[in-house]
Amino acid sequence: MKIRAFAKINLMLDIFGKTEDGYHSLFMIMQSIGIYDDVTIELHGKPDEIFLSCSNPALPTNESNIAYKAAKAFFSYWNNSEKINPGIKIHIEKNIPFAAGLAGGSADAAAVIFGLNKILNANLDLEELCNIGVKVGADVPFCLKGGTMVAQDIGQVLAPLPPIKDTYIVLVKPDQNVSTKAAYDAFDNATDIRHCDTNGIIHALANRQDYFGYVQNVFEQFIEVPDRVDIKAIMRRYGAKATCMSGSGPSVYGLFDSEIKARACANELEKKYRNTFCTTPVDKSLTIK
Repeated sequence: MKIRAFAKINLMLDIFGKTEDGYHSLFMIMQSIGIYDDVTIELHGKPDEIFLSCSNPALPTNESNIAYKAAKAFFSYWNNSEKINPGIKIHIEKNIPFAAGLAGGSADAAAVIFGLNKILNANLDLEELCNIGVKVGADVPFCLKGGTMVAQDIGQVLAPLPPIKDTYIVLVKPDQNVSTKAAYDAFDNATDIRHCDTNGIIHALANRQDYFGYVQNVFEQFIEVPDRVDIKAIMRRYGAKATCMSGSGPSVYGLFDSEIKARACANELEKKYRNTFCTTPVDKSLTIK
């Protein structure tokens, strides 16, 4: 089975503080976008074995890979009903930039959980799959559901919003990476935090009104992403209605109401940034090819 697993951007990301167990309590508006990895799953007849390969040699293919962890979590849950791992091969054809704030790893993990459920006829429902997914990554439940959603707590509390329409996305992932831990540490040490207008964006999206003015990421107050200012300036020059960073960075995106403007902007940016994409929102996070 081959599954197409889509990336996400954050139309909004805010942090309300820390939970009792030390995790950060988040408010996010998450949106699936048309940048994707292809994840292939097949049975290979070596019981209890999980074999993982990836087109990008920079990514690990052992138990440290979140897709591998997702397979283990699936079988741990499924084994409670006395089922066993019949032996699987997973191959990831990587297109989503990694360490980019786009949930590429979580998308792959979601594809593995979704695909194993199908290929093994496990008949687990979506909520069961999400309960498996959250054990390996907070973004995995969203990557199982996809579309346009409010995500809260550590990301596992999800509520759907109407899909956004007639929007074009130009996205750039600079070569330099940003440490997620450093980003959260910077938030913890901040003394003057300007929180996002969470009610405003929910009302706008729920009523299909202009939401561009509410797009915001609280991390942009605390961390510096290389070339962020220059990238945003180019996007605005080509008519972007909003510009923002996704996740804890470093990816920066612009939202356009014109495909012509978006493609012209992408053509300009790709002269300098090899990871430049022009895409659209999608209403699903996973599709079977």
